[in-house]
Amino acid sequence: MKTKKIAVLAASLAMVFALFAFTALKNGSIKGRVSPSASATSVYITSGMDTMRTNIQNGDFEIGEVKPGTYKLVIEAIAPYKNFQKEGVVVSEKKATNVGEITLQQ
Repeated sequence: MKTKKIAVLAASLAMVFALFAFTALKNGSIKGRVSPSASATSVYITSGMDTMRTNIQNGDFEIGEVKPGTYKLVIEAIAPYKNFQKEGVVVSEKKATNVGEITLQQ
């Protein structure tokens, strides 16, 4: 009886893991480049109540595991540069959305 409970528990855990793995496979990403490379340190995206953030490394950024949808992209600049916002960034299943090079203004 104990072996059967362990088998059921193991099967349940495997199903939960598979569900999360399948969901992750459907997600996309947002990537781009900030110029000048030292003009900003972080970037985030928002959609409704969802917010995801990452650091900018040598001018490059990528936010992974983004659910398909439409987002607002915000780059947090370092003075004397100004923050940057872009509305309508669309993420599709299993695709990387490249926003290209974003040049920050002073």
